[in-house]
Order: sequence, then C-alpha cells, then structure tokens
Amino acid sequence: MKSQMDMGKMMVEFDTESECRTYMEELRWPDGIECPRCKGKTISRIKARDQFDCDSCRYQFSVMSGTIFHDSHLPLPKWFVATFLLCEARKGFSANQMKRTIGVSYKTAWYLCHRIRAAMKDADNPLMDGTVEMDETYVGGKQKGKGVWYGKKQKQVVIGIRERGGDLRLFHAKDAKAKTLAKYISENISGDVDVIVTDEFSSYPDAMRQTGMREKHQTIEHKNRVYVNGTIHTNTVESAFSLLKRGIIGSWHRVSAKHLPAYLDEMTFRFNNRKNPFLFRDTMLKLITSCNLEYKNLVA
Repeated sequence: MKSQMDMGKMMVEFDTESECRTYMEELRWPDGIECPRCKGKTISRIKARDQFDCDSCRYQFSVMSGTIFHDSHLPLPKWFVATFLLCEARKGFSANQMKRTIGVSYKTAWYLCHRIRAAMKDADNPLMDGTVEMDETYVGGKQKGKGVWYGKKQKQVVIGIRERGGDLRLFHAKDAKAKTLAKYISENISGDVDVIVTDEFSSYPDAMRQTGMREKHQTIEHKNRVYVNGTIHTNTVESAFSLLKRGIIGSWHRVSAKHLPAYLDEMTFRFNNRKNPFLFRDTMLKLITSCNLEYKNLVA
C-alpha cells in the first residue's frame, strides 16, 4: 500500500480514476472487499461500471458508496490533489487558490475544502494529562480609535489547550468568562493533571476554582514581561495561535464566525499530525470513513 506521499509521487501514482479507486479499495478494505450492507465477503467485480456485486444479498456498490465521494461529480484525481494540498499546507490553503490550482469554480473549491475540513475533525478526544497550557486569543479585524477592550468585544474568542509534548485543541468560544473557561477545562483536562499553566488573565483563577484545579494552577505574568519561569510558560500553545493567525492573514484572508470552528478543526488536525509521515494516507482514510457534509447544511 502506498504510504508516504509527496507532490511528485502524487502526480505519477494518482493521475487516473482507476489508480485512485484502487488506492481507496486498499484503504477501505485492507482485509478484502466487503459488502457495506450485509458484510458479506463473496464479491464479484463489475469492471465495466467500476462496481461490485455481493453474491449474498445481491447489493451492487462501488468503493465510493456511503462515503464523502459518493455524490461528487469531481474527478478523483482532483479530490486527491485537493486533499494533499490541504493536509500539507502548514498555514492552510484558500478556496481561491484551490480554484486556480485544480481548475474548478470557486463554489466547487469552497465546498470541496469544507468537506475535507469536516472529515479532519477528531471525534475521539481523551482527557489531557501531564503539563497542560491554556490560553485565549481573539480573531477578527482591527477596530481603530475605540480602545483595546472595544476591539476585543467585536472579535471572536478562540480558546487553546495544549498538552506539553502532546496534542493541541482549539475552540471557538462565545466569551472568555470564568464559566466558559471552566467548561473547556472540565471537558478536556484530566483531574490527575500535574499542572495547568496560564497567563494572568483575570478569569482563570475563578475557572480553576470551579473545576477544582486551583492547587494545580500556575501563572506566568506576561504584563511584567516574564515569558518563561523554569517550566512555567505558555509558549507552546501561543506558537499554535501564531500559526493560526498567519493562516488567517496570509492564506484564508477572511474567516466568518460561522465557519471558524471548521478552520480550527483543520488547523488542529494538521498541527497534531505535523510529524506524521503518512499524513496523506491517514487523511484519505478519514475521508472514506466520515459522514458526508451536504451543501445545503453547510450554507444553512
């Protein structure tokens, strides 16, 4: 099975529908083709239609049946290139750039990118342990002449939580009040955590008290220009924020509040898999096994 991928291999190995279908069959059915309806293993291939026929229940299906590709009219080689570009671009890949790169309309490129983002979302999020950093940032255009506080109120709040040496999670929050922060702490951080490091933002002490984490809370005082105190710092979660903002400014240029969670899921998935040499393969596997995102639901 093909594994580690680069653009050169992509252009050679996946330039036809047949090659793409063969690869998808290997990913979807590593132990042999299986009927999606009755799970039967006795399958006949209908080569003329790129389909299979189950000898047990007579159900006819293809490798794309029941997947995100099922109702798509876009050629599979373009799906593969789009997926590769999205999972390998560290700061994201805009729909406009995708439109020009694979030669489709903007609407097709925008919908395609969002379908891939939806598949990237991780459903399994175990509680974080060890040393955990937590911080908040604000996403949105600058508000000139009305003060810092007014500007923050007009922006979208993003909460970042990162296990030191582990995974990152980004959340689009309604605000940065103590009750909201406590919700994300209880849902993502284990009660057995060693330490939770934050900056001196005033909502954190009350949030820690609400979750019973007060004794494990350590603060780094940025207002006093202290950024590292031994192992107490928030530099690793802030590096993820920096990457996110470079993506918004340099790649996407504009992100609506409605779709911000999708962009956060994409950035989180790519960040957590940045050292994965088989990122393309694993992303394709998520596309095959994920639920389809319908256009009417996306724009609702």
